Amino acid sequence: MAEPSFWDDQNTAQQVISEVNGLKELVHTLERHEETHENLEVSHELVKEEQDDELHKELEEDVKKLRKSLDEFELQMLLSEPYDKNNAILELHPGAGGTESQDWASMLLRMYTRWAEGRGFKVETMDYLPGEEAGVKSVTLNIQGHNAYGYLKAEKGVHRLVRISPFDSSGRRHTSFASCEVMPEFNEEIEIEVRSEDLKLDTYRASGAGGQHVNTTDSAVRITHLPSNIVVTCQSERSQIKNREQAMKMLKAKLYQREIERQQQEMDEIRGDQKEIGWGSQIRSYVFHPYSMVKDHRTNKEVGNVQGVMDGDIQPFINAFLRSQID
Repeated sequence: MAEPSFWDDQNTAQQVISEVNGLKELVHTLERHEETHENLEVSHELVKEEQDDELHKELEEDVKKLRKSLDEFELQMLLSEPYDKNNAILELHPGAGGTESQDWASMLLRMYTRWAEGRGFKVETMDYLPGEEAGVKSVTLNIQGHNAYGYLKAEKGVHRLVRISPFDSSGRRHTSFASCEVMPEFNEEIEIEVRSEDLKLDTYRASGAGGQHVNTTDSAVRITHLPSNIVVTCQSERSQIKNREQAMKMLKAKLYQREIERQQQEMDEIRGDQKEIGWGSQIRSYVFHPYSMVKDHRTNKEVGNVQGVMDGDIQPFINAFLRSQID
């Protein structure tokens, strides 16, 4: 950062600053834990001398708080995969079911937005396709912050909702599905060859949720990678050139993710692992009726406060998943 040419490339400079801030936060957190631990040792000696029940109870509470904080800190330190520190590209797609599943996708959109903002992450909507009556047909978010991908990779999969449908006049119970795709955002870290002749580029007028940010020029970009049939779209910028740059980043992320999944599939076949693919292989169920519960089927983590989860309190599920990958 002290180099005279540091600000020549604004994007790279911002990446470095983000990484530095993340490392600084780790160091400051460690220092706070060390200080808290020292204070607790002093309090422990005082409790042994005074035999004060009130002090003893207060010490127990402080120890619980420190243990919880240390667990969170340990997870941050264990996010050491190559791209865990990167920003995340998160896509939501409703399953079959029309308005019901599109509304469910919009509920998940709110949940992830609340979670990200609660952690101090920046959320940028890269693409948004609203449903006809309610909800969303698809949405792509760029969630920016240190370890955003490391945390959100735990959310990839199918999410299942069980509730009394507000769109059913008979008040019947409905089951809806939505898929969540998560990829790391890449800049110059990886070399993925994308030939121009393999790309089909379309432009169109951008439109946001509720008709917001409607452009009078064809600034939105859709890129189709012909060999893989992967399609990416971006309309977050007013400039077609910037939207194309963002779309290319998304395309590279998807191509990288596809290669990782191919390698994982080969390893599963070698080990003889069988994984069911499809709407039946949901990672998490959110039950609003006949009882209230959110359960992660990979870790068996359960939470009874459904509203709290929908308000963004998904960190317990993320932590449980990350620990299951380490243990």
